[in-house]
Amino acid sequence: INTGNPDRDAHLRGSDFFNGETHPKLTFKSSSVTKKSDSDYEISGDFTLNGITKFIRLDVEFGGLMTDPWGNAKAAWSLSGKINRKDWGLNWNAALEAGGVLVSEEVRLNIEIQLLKA
Repeated sequence: INTGNPDRDAHLRGSDFFNGETHPKLTFKSSSVTKKSDSDYEISGDFTLNGITKFIRLDVEFGGLMTDPWGNAKAAWSLSGKINRKDWGLNWNAALEAGGVLVSEEVRLNIEIQLLKA
């Protein structure tokens, strides 16, 4: 985690959030991919964060095939979805003086992937 703020980074890495010393990795293991259209898919599987594994679904958009300036064939994918952070034990929050809370329960996942043909 690198947000540009060392104090915030330390807090996020600590036990209030990601507990990085105990759980240094998050993982996603897909169990199915469903084609919805020529460029849209849904991928389902187990997402493990903070030592807790839950089933999630992500929307996937195929961005196309390309060849980079060095002649490498690549495929581009965009993945998106939402999770509730409390489902993974990320419960810390702080009340705001004006009302409400500092951290939303909803976390939006936005992932950009480029795959290189081997």
